[in-house]
Amino acid sequence: MTVNAPRQVFNLFLIKPSHYDDDGYVIQWVRSSIPANTLATLYGLALECADRRVLGPDVDICITAWDETNTRIRTRRIIDEMRASGGRGLVCLVGVQTNQFPRAVDIARPLIAAGIPVAIGGFHVSGCLAMLPDTPTDLREAMAMGITLFAGEAEGRLDELLKAADTGTLEPLYNFMNDLPGLEGTPTPYLPLDVVRRTGGMRTSFDAGRGCPFLCSFCTIINVQGRKSRTRSADDVERIVRTNLAQGVHNFFITDDNLARNQNWEPIFDRLIKMREVEGQRIYVVAQVDTMTHKIRGFIEKAARAGVNRVFIGLENINPDSLKEAQKGQNQITEYRAMLQAWHAVGALTYAGYILGFPGDTPETIERDIGIIQRELPIDLLEFFILTPLPGSADHKKLHLAGAPLEQDMNRYDVVHVTTPHAVMSDAELLGIYQRAWDLYYSPEHVETVLRRSKAWGYDPENMMWKLMSFHVQPVLEKVHPLEGGIFRRKHRRDRRRGMPLESPLVFYAKYAWEIVSKHARFVPMYLRYRRTLARVVKDSTPYMDTAMSPVNASEYEELEMFKSTHGGKSAVEKLRKRAAARPGAAPIPAPAESVEQV
Repeated sequence: MTVNAPRQVFNLFLIKPSHYDDDGYVIQWVRSSIPANTLATLYGLALECADRRVLGPDVDICITAWDETNTRIRTRRIIDEMRASGGRGLVCLVGVQTNQFPRAVDIARPLIAAGIPVAIGGFHVSGCLAMLPDTPTDLREAMAMGITLFAGEAEGRLDELLKAADTGTLEPLYNFMNDLPGLEGTPTPYLPLDVVRRTGGMRTSFDAGRGCPFLCSFCTIINVQGRKSRTRSADDVERIVRTNLAQGVHNFFITDDNLARNQNWEPIFDRLIKMREVEGQRIYVVAQVDTMTHKIRGFIEKAARAGVNRVFIGLENINPDSLKEAQKGQNQITEYRAMLQAWHAVGALTYAGYILGFPGDTPETIERDIGIIQRELPIDLLEFFILTPLPGSADHKKLHLAGAPLEQDMNRYDVVHVTTPHAVMSDAELLGIYQRAWDLYYSPEHVETVLRRSKAWGYDPENMMWKLMSFHVQPVLEKVHPLEGGIFRRKHRRDRRRGMPLESPLVFYAKYAWEIVSKHARFVPMYLRYRRTLARVVKDSTPYMDTAMSPVNASEYEELEMFKSTHGGKSAVEKLRKRAAARPGAAPIPAPAESVEQV
């Protein structure tokens, strides 16, 4: 008689940590806004490891995925589950960015004390090891605690990590930064429906490729994922989308830093177009692209047919001198209007990122440039960032090696805090203009302008109103960037940063209740103001046109402030004029009334 061996369990917890607010409480929501791509990637890899039974035929790998931005992490529960199943398992803190590293270590601390193996991977670990000649103190301290650090990407490497955790032979550091894997044919990124439901809009995410060819000095992507494009195939992307459609998920965020530079963009779009137009599938996509997409033949038109209805564009600045300083020469301000109008022509919303704190910035120039953008560029949603030397970027390496003063608290590297002195602005001035920038752009007058534009373009003004308001409310009321915002802020008394005092229940809950009441009291007049503006726009049947919507023409290079207000803008027009003059048959671009050399 054959007796079957009892099944054994290896618990794998995949956790995407959040980070702390200025009061030391975890930033967490009932519904968060951005789905965690790394969590989906690791979950898919882990499922494949479980299917192959990499720990043996009698070992079941039980996988739990949590995103702390919408789920409370209870370390006591993890410890109890591990012990109940014999103590076999691993906790992986995944996709950990610099501002999330202190929180990741705090989650790991009680687990390590209980004898549970913990690994931390993500951009902070990978970026530091890729760019710095010495291992930073926070990484050394984490390893000294017994935490395993993982640098690089897990495709083809997760087996090794799981086996080492199971046998108690985890190394302090796994560094694969010099051996980035290919993506074609790798396991499908996937999150279960119960995890996806915790994000606003029931949206999941995946990367169709990794790497970026450009050299932006503030960017960590190029140093963590490399400058060579590594892509999934159209078959891979179709499999990802169909797997999610099968569980009722129709909204996707393709997280490629620049989808337009993915060499497989056209076969991927063709596959999605067939699924939408032939099969009738509902597929909606948010994608990140660069400012020259309109120059790629067919890209924008096919993107729209493939379901891309929102695009995030790294505009960064409208002063070419600032762009040059950051080695972002691929952004040409003379192309901004044509690019934005091309996206609007296919019905896509435009989100643009704008960085404050370049060396030549002052509060006055920032306010001037926001006004220019409002009048001359057809951007729907503009989001602001403080120029931050993130570990893993060329900017951080340069400052680190020069011994420049840098913020030592990694929690503050969230692009909404000042982390290094500015050339001409004090910390208070830079932080002040950052906070004021949101009210400047989302002023009642400009909100009305954007709503009128959306109505003229055929986009639902009410939908646009909600998007505008959500981007305005988060930084003003919640004091967080919209990208890390969500629906209804949650706080837990015991989830406070290590080293900060635990407040008494009476004090904590009284403060928390007051915050909820006061935020909603401030929200109501904002909501009513937006509503009144919407009603006025909807009621008005007058055809609308403004400078930003007007067709691109040669005379605008003489007329628009974007090209006249800075030396860099004038130089950009001069270069464009010379290029046009050198092309046979090209329409001439009028020379400015006052040449650049005279300015």
